[in-house]
Amino acid sequence: MSDGSTDRPADPDPPGPTDPPGPTAPSAAPAPTCRAFAAVDLGATSGRVIVGEVTGGPGSERVELTEVARFANEPVLLPPTRGDGPEVLTWDLPALWRGILDGLRDAVARFGRLAGVGIDSWAVDYGIVDDAGRLLAAPVCYRDARTTPVLARVFDRVPAPDQYAVNGLQVQPFTTAFQLLADPVVATRVASTPTDGGAAAPTARPPISDATGGGHPAGTPAGGARVLLLPDLLGAWLTGVERAELTNASTTGLLDAATRTWSTDLLARFGLPSDLLPDLVAPGELLGAVRPAIAARLGLERQATLPVWTVGSHDTASAVVAVPLSTPSAAYVSCGTWSLVGLELPEPVLTEASRAANVTNEAGVDGTVRYLKNVMGLWVLSEALRWYASVGEPVQLADALAAARAVRPLRTVVDIDDATLLPPGDMPGRLAVLARATGQPVPSDVGEVVRCILDSLALAYRRSVREVGTLAGREVDVVHVVGGGVHNADLMQLAADALGVPVVAGPAEGAALGNVLVQARAAGLLAGTLADLRRVVERSTTLVTFTPGATGGAGAAAWDDAETRAHGGAPTDPIDDPRPSRGRHPSATTQERP
Repeated sequence: MSDGSTDRPADPDPPGPTDPPGPTAPSAAPAPTCRAFAAVDLGATSGRVIVGEVTGGPGSERVELTEVARFANEPVLLPPTRGDGPEVLTWDLPALWRGILDGLRDAVARFGRLAGVGIDSWAVDYGIVDDAGRLLAAPVCYRDARTTPVLARVFDRVPAPDQYAVNGLQVQPFTTAFQLLADPVVATRVASTPTDGGAAAPTARPPISDATGGGHPAGTPAGGARVLLLPDLLGAWLTGVERAELTNASTTGLLDAATRTWSTDLLARFGLPSDLLPDLVAPGELLGAVRPAIAARLGLERQATLPVWTVGSHDTASAVVAVPLSTPSAAYVSCGTWSLVGLELPEPVLTEASRAANVTNEAGVDGTVRYLKNVMGLWVLSEALRWYASVGEPVQLADALAAARAVRPLRTVVDIDDATLLPPGDMPGRLAVLARATGQPVPSDVGEVVRCILDSLALAYRRSVREVGTLAGREVDVVHVVGGGVHNADLMQLAADALGVPVVAGPAEGAALGNVLVQARAAGLLAGTLADLRRVVERSTTLVTFTPGATGGAGAAAWDDAETRAHGGAPTDPIDDPRPSRGRHPSATTQERP
């Protein structure tokens, strides 16, 4: 297994997407016996390469997953070379690239042949390449506070109702559009956009950000710069083909949710060039073949070419493919670093009530809509444990959960989506502040802190499921949970208690399994609709059902009381406050960095 730090010779710098590419389509289809697909599954804290093998005949197919590589994904603070400006929280993209190549090499060595590769990752973050396809700067992490200065101007220019009527997105300070408007490289690109006469001039609307110059490498041509979301950038490095996969594109704030095309209206009103973004591609298409030079480094001597397939490149889109929805009114939670809580719908919900509730409409596979809310997720728990370790009080997760079980249920609950919990830092201290602000007992030890986090997460699931169900006109009767969080049986039972409906946990590797299923169907090894793919999921995994009250947990009245303590009155309307939760995106001065 590769951890990104092997003894192999170092790979050269990542190629630019417009370096001479290999063939854009496989010159020879994989042999019928080749039934293994590599899923590159990147999360906000780690990346994996997982191989899924399709076994069984028609009607009895299964997918067996094998993790062949895991590598860390840790953002890095980069200081400016001049002045005393804030450090920027960036992704270590070369380390991710190395981890991916090492993982694919391990997959080839272990399985001999691969029928394809698909890439999924977290949403919204991007790289910018110049007109030669070379990366201009390290991609900035969505947890960086750079959008803070531009948010007010964004909503002054394009009010929240106008944005939602087109893109259908929940307001989040890190949405790609907001990041672009705070990006000095993009500001330089906007300033150099030529008019019809060829002279450099601003677009019809001036850029919202005034941060030109800083961060734009000297001598790099800004006029041909293009934005590629991270899985699209990695796919372009593998194949030499630049495209924007639809499910991730829908998180940018620049896609029309109804037509599933780039919104020329929003681009123009934001002052962004229409050619800043690549052409769109749906999941389940052939992106291209791995370039010959990279194929040689992967050890692909036994096959002529390795296809790269587009999948639901937003990891939640891939995870939802693997949700074995058991009823028409089932909801889902994709539970990992973030929790995505929602419904699968045939059409977006673009009503004013939906906008006021800050519910998002993101594109799913096969023309579906992921109608959901973002909940902070297990990030708060993992960061709390990391904090304890950093101050010399390390605790294992199993011990922390055992301590939490000894704490009175619902002793302290907070708004787990409060903006102060977004950046890295002292989670126990921030939870204490939130507890004091709502007049509740302050968590004072590991057990009380972890119990507060788990109870607050379950409460967030309760509120979000109720909200999306009401707005979509569905009475939710079961909730399916996929992702790494299904291993946390304490959280699963608390979710069932809070929701008052059964919670079906599994599969744990939802994103990787969905990634493989879409690849296998594109390659012709599987067939049918999403329902058919989900029957493969049911045959491939063990599902565990948690029923409300099974362990004597708190009842509905206690959860009602907890909701009142944590949230008080009605949530803020994002038209009045276009930021999440309590209306404050942490500034650079209040963020605590690792």
